[in-house]
Amino acid sequence: QVQLVESGGGLVQAGGSLRLSCAVSRSIFSINVMGWYRQAPGKERELVAGITNIGSTNYADSAKGRFTISRETAKNTVYLQMNSLKPEDTAVYYCNARVLRQEFWGQGTQVTVSS
Repeated sequence: QVQLVESGGGLVQAGGSLRLSCAVSRSIFSINVMGWYRQAPGKERELVAGITNIGSTNYADSAKGRFTISRETAKNTVYLQMNSLKPEDTAVYYCNARVLRQEFWGQGTQVTVSS
């Protein structure tokens, strides 16, 4: 089992920044892939960014150049730094962990970007 707790969401104006945190209940080296997903009202959940246990990263096109996923292994925490936020980034952001064939989700944190 893996417990994930997100934090850092909130209300920000367009052009602003937020950093989301995901606290993981076990060593992130034991997790194959950590990811950040988001779901806007009426839309499907989509991948924003991911990082593997060896540190490789990938981003959705909408996130490239603006968002950065990183990790702090000593704290078993994964971050999503979001800069130059746009109203279309408004969504609930979820932390995700994949361990072999299992998948775990956090409860989500709301990000609202005002125009």
